[in-house]
Amino acid sequence: MIALSPLSVALLAAVVTGTSGTILAWRERPEAGATWLSLLLAGQVWWTTFLVFELEASTLAAKALWYDVQWIGVVLIPVAWVLFALEYTGRDRYVTPGVVTALLVVPFVTLLVVAVGDSGGLLRADASVAESAVGSFLRVSPGPWYYVTAGYTYLLGLIGSVPILQLVRDDARPFRGQSAALIVGTAAPWASSVLYLVDAIPVAGLDPTPLAFAVSGVAYLLALSRFRLLTLAPAPRRRARQLVFEHLHDPAFVVGTEGYVVDLNQSAVEIFDIDRRAAIGESATEVVPRYEDLAAGDDDRSPLAIVGANGRRPYEATVRDVTDAHDRSIGQVVVFHDVGQYLGQQQRLDVLNRVFRHDVRTETNLIHGYADQLKADPTDERALSVVKQSATRILELSERTRTASKMFDPVSEPSPPIPLDELVDGVVSDLRSEFPCADVAVDPDVPTVSVPAVVHVIVDNLCSNAIQHNDTDTPSVWITASVDGDWVELVVADDGPGIDESEYDVLQRGTETPLKHGSGIGLWIVKWAIDHIGGNVSFGARDPRGTKVTVSVPTVGAAPVAADDDGVGPVPISDEDRAATAVDSIGPSGSVKSSDAVESSDAADSSDSSGSSAGAGR
Repeated sequence: MIALSPLSVALLAAVVTGTSGTILAWRERPEAGATWLSLLLAGQVWWTTFLVFELEASTLAAKALWYDVQWIGVVLIPVAWVLFALEYTGRDRYVTPGVVTALLVVPFVTLLVVAVGDSGGLLRADASVAESAVGSFLRVSPGPWYYVTAGYTYLLGLIGSVPILQLVRDDARPFRGQSAALIVGTAAPWASSVLYLVDAIPVAGLDPTPLAFAVSGVAYLLALSRFRLLTLAPAPRRRARQLVFEHLHDPAFVVGTEGYVVDLNQSAVEIFDIDRRAAIGESATEVVPRYEDLAAGDDDRSPLAIVGANGRRPYEATVRDVTDAHDRSIGQVVVFHDVGQYLGQQQRLDVLNRVFRHDVRTETNLIHGYADQLKADPTDERALSVVKQSATRILELSERTRTASKMFDPVSEPSPPIPLDELVDGVVSDLRSEFPCADVAVDPDVPTVSVPAVVHVIVDNLCSNAIQHNDTDTPSVWITASVDGDWVELVVADDGPGIDESEYDVLQRGTETPLKHGSGIGLWIVKWAIDHIGGNVSFGARDPRGTKVTVSVPTVGAAPVAADDDGVGPVPISDEDRAATAVDSIGPSGSVKSSDAVESSDAADSSDSSGSSAGAGR
């Protein structure tokens, strides 16, 4: 029977606990940190096992051999510890092949020195056998590289402990228990190693670090079993929070207390076309859109019109303070919410409500009234004509309403792009067939670039409105088009009586009320379609008579950034106008203010009936 020294017996207990922990950690792969924790524990077991071999060896040469073999475990432990800490706490973006390679440089040099025999005394300048009550061991006089390796080990241990220590004050009890066990498990060997270096060990020359591995093994086993170290790791939580910020659909910026951009998410990069690397560290006024308006701190600000990859869109900005554990402000998070879809939907509901509540009701009243006259006198041609005209207008309203509904149906597939020349030819052909008395002229040099299919709705509505509401015997419409970079400028002109100022006013305000509203839905459809593709529209008077409508739309594949409005006319229509005014009718929680609510009073209906004159349907 082999008689082991008391120190060897104690070390074997550490080997048992360390091996158990290694097996448990290895079985948890691929959980975050499981592989590195397994290597850390394996390194401890390696070091401890071959220290037993050293203690039981009988010659100086044998003890020196087993001492050198121990270095594999010695240099593996700190590297595995720091990589485990990074991966376990969700900082795995730092655990890359390049980082791992860099961390292994010092261990590789150390093992290389050992492998070539250390003839220069870099690791051990001198060695001798020391006899003690607990066994015989190799007493070593450290060389210069020994202190380099020791300092490197402490440095990696400190780096790895920082993220672990941050979990001590975590709200989740399991994470606090895990971090406490890990700190105990790594602090015990550290303390033993420091005591050895300062010659504070009762047995001079004996490195007690492997003995402390018994404490580490128990601590790690407790963390693995009691606190579910690897099965309940904080890594997914940290990564999930990063993922939510990074893939948030709304653009978000993090601004420090000094007003410099600290971070921004992918949506901000894509929507506002920002170079992330160049933006971080720059002044927020240079990077964050409309930051000067946000810094004013007005919680009741109107939506901000901002040009981005989706065109000129209205955004509501939310600014929230970021505070530390002492409730001190350390920065701000600025999030932009695109409210264009919401405002547009609210606007469409208001307009369609007015159409069904007033326009259809007015036409229905006319039909009922003149139907009574036809009942009394079936030969009344005027009454018959009015009934037919009212029925036709109801049909036109329903068709236009269906067009608007289809345009914004989230379920329907968008139509493919159309070459502009083919689109214009198709509209002109339909107009000449429907209105044979009209004179429709087209610029022969219409570009062949592709545009969104919804442009067909825009051109068709503008041209048909111009013809239907023209008071001449031969209505004339002129269509021209030109390309400027990634933009197409369409101009539709006519020689009619022009569009009433009240129509402009309603479009510019972006909202309708019972007393102030348009006389139809045609111009609203044009505006909605243009807003939908991030374009722009302006209205102007034509000399000597008529209206000139200029529409700017992006070509397919171009970034839909609204161009500056160079059109002639008193009312340019854009999302900025809508954003600045629609908030007057929409409360902060998204509800409609009562002052703009639709009222079904006879007085309002009486006032509305005056709007169904020439220009109805626009």
